[in-house]
Amino acid sequence: MNIADLREEYSSQVLNEAAVEKDPLLQFNKWFQEALEVKVKEPNAMTLSTVSPDGQPHGRIVLLKGLEDGAFQFFTNYESHKGKELAQNNRASLTFFWADLERQVRIEGSVTKLTEAASSRYYHSRPLGSQIGAWVSLQSESIPDRAFLEKKTEDFKMKFSGLAEIPKPDYWGGYGLVPVLVEFWQGRPSRLHDRIVFKKGADGSWRIERLSP
Repeated sequence: MNIADLREEYSSQVLNEAAVEKDPLLQFNKWFQEALEVKVKEPNAMTLSTVSPDGQPHGRIVLLKGLEDGAFQFFTNYESHKGKELAQNNRASLTFFWADLERQVRIEGSVTKLTEAASSRYYHSRPLGSQIGAWVSLQSESIPDRAFLEKKTEDFKMKFSGLAEIPKPDYWGGYGLVPVLVEFWQGRPSRLHDRIVFKKGADGSWRIERLSP
């Protein structure tokens, strides 16, 4: 198999300036609902890209858990690699790719922590196993083997077995990315894709441009 020969011809839909919403968050919601309607698997999966103090970009898949107050929200361990990188440099980007719709959304902006109340509210909405998992995982740290995780899981189950509610770890919570740039990409034939980008001005208004593919 020659990897260079792998290609798809995109032709299902179009995207133009006249058709998009004037607010990129409304346009994102529109596309997200369409991804739900066609049953895209995990439409809220997104690549979060951060930069380490030495300038090395890092990307990983996380899950969008809300779009509130103009911010894309996700939750994680504050002491993970991404948490430490965001503490050093709060600028980050998100990328969604919905292959079934031949669409991509790219978002750039600054990230801040959510309130403790918001983090606690989401934490306690999670399945019990996920709540315990937040205690078990010292995210991004080296561990000896899988048995180490399984032993810690059983230990924490025992520790919390008599409690009505599992406390949220102090090192776990949410972030919100407030965008300054949102680009919508629609696949088109012959790699002449449609790209519409929203850029936020100093006055808070959005400017819409078409980009060359």
